[in-house]
Amino acid sequence: MVFNQKKNPRDKFFPVPSAIFDLGLGSGEIIVYAYLMYCEDRRTYQCYPSYKTIGSAVGMSINTVRKYVQLLEKKCLIKTEWTMVNTKDGRAHNGSLKYTILPIQEAIDCYDRIQMQNLRAEASKVRAEQALKRYDKKHRKQAI
Repeated sequence: MVFNQKKNPRDKFFPVPSAIFDLGLGSGEIIVYAYLMYCEDRRTYQCYPSYKTIGSAVGMSINTVRKYVQLLEKKCLIKTEWTMVNTKDGRAHNGSLKYTILPIQEAIDCYDRIQMQNLRAEASKVRAEQALKRYDKKHRKQAI
């Protein structure tokens, strides 16, 4: 152990992009994302914490962490891959997930695409309702 060595103050902090607050994330998603950012290797943008480890760190159950990880993946903030572990006797077993933190611009683009799809769906719904009203109005006059 080395004494009298000054610690780098940046070691106590980790970057979280401010754009995550513009992506409509819930508090649980933000907490899990922040923890993954805390764990990531800054060169590879990857980390390997288990659901249990994340849950213990942020005060959530394993199932809740799993749900938020799936939502973060769906929103293009992270990518997950299964890893394999070889035991000493040569057998392969499932390892933990490998999380890759994706560039924030991908998440912004994904969010914008989803918003546009929702707007199109809403506009289509409004047009359908208007057409139905016109149809009802026209046919009610004929029935009278």
